[in-house]
Amino acid sequence: EGRELVLTVLSFVFKLGPPAEADLVFDVRFLKNPHFDPRLRRLTGLDPRIVSFLKRAPGTVEFQAKLTDFLTFVIPKYVAEGKAYLTIGIGCTGGRHRSVMIARELAQELDQIEGVTVRLRHRDLNQK
Repeated sequence: EGRELVLTVLSFVFKLGPPAEADLVFDVRFLKNPHFDPRLRRLTGLDPRIVSFLKRAPGTVEFQAKLTDFLTFVIPKYVAEGKAYLTIGIGCTGGRHRSVMIARELAQELDQIEGVTVRLRHRDLNQK
């Protein structure tokens, strides 16, 4: 009791396998892929141009809202059960655009939950 839940939000690329430590894994490969726009290919999901591209793409904002709603419902239940660590994996094809952007924004949203310390990791961001 009185212990905080350490919540890690982790972006990753599916071709290297989902993270073994992940408790919950979400696949964002259904979102529009910036990789196919030559002007965006070399950027990452940390770049405002990728964020803008994805937020304009059909389904992104709605998915973010539904995922955030689900997680803000279940995470306090993990806290109440006394879980010390929880890792949420967000995966996509290349691990550079969609998963990175969604993970970062999700971490910012979840950081508002009481009793939770949020960490953000991008496992495969620098993979080729």
